[in-house]
Amino acid sequence: MTNEKLQALEEVLRPLCPGGIALSFSGGVDSTLLLAVLSRIRREKPFPLLALTACSDLLGEEEAPAAAALAARYGVPHEILRCKVLEIPEVRNNDPLRCYFCKKTLFYALFRRAGEEGLKSVLEGSHADDLKSYRPGRKALRELGAVSPLLRAGFTKEDIRVLARELALPVSEKPAAPCLATRFDYGTLLTPENLKRAGAGESVLREFLPANAPFRLRVHGDLARIEAEPGSFGALLDSRELIVKKLTGLGFRRVTLDLAGFRSGSFDDRFKEGDAGNV
Repeated sequence: MTNEKLQALEEVLRPLCPGGIALSFSGGVDSTLLLAVLSRIRREKPFPLLALTACSDLLGEEEAPAAAALAARYGVPHEILRCKVLEIPEVRNNDPLRCYFCKKTLFYALFRRAGEEGLKSVLEGSHADDLKSYRPGRKALRELGAVSPLLRAGFTKEDIRVLARELALPVSEKPAAPCLATRFDYGTLLTPENLKRAGAGESVLREFLPANAPFRLRVHGDLARIEAEPGSFGALLDSRELIVKKLTGLGFRRVTLDLAGFRSGSFDDRFKEGDAGNV
């Protein structure tokens, strides 16, 4: 099965390679799988390839350096593009269509950079499971003409994880790390300060959780709501006093543990499954 999935992905990628490729590269498992497979193809027959990481206040501080290190590991040229997405009203106000306006801005920058280098295709890491969730950014990708090879090859998130393990990718078990805006409910004003506080709060929690355990710190004003898998509750409760001390030191007045556990996109519950990029 793994060989079949790898072959299917390569069949999508190979026709794009001669024209040159710019890869939207976050350093997560999805884009790293694309980077690794493109690197394999490139060793067989060189072609222009550039990994681009779009960086903004919505990205955790550690993500861009980690992406740069991964690109270097695979011998792929890498650049960081800095975008001021908080200047966009819909992003700053955390509008339900925030992701559309943000993606449009970020990928416009990627397409412009690709054009400067004469690269014909801009690739990104969406997969089949993304069609089941609220993803208004998908519309922006379609409008700009970004290519989603994993989606074209029929990959689910589990397919990506399985192939990443087979290829021994260093991020095969890395949890998803969506932008920091997802830590706030829609309609909450996003500022560099509250985004930085959310990121710092998650760095605190990471110290006390098992490696690669999925979790989120959801922010409700001065209340920090921790979402973690029930299996991680014990680790959090064992260090309860220290966690509370560190989070209150960041400015949170109250700290809660959500007994419903970790839910990816928990602020999207109000939207219908499949609203996705169909807006």
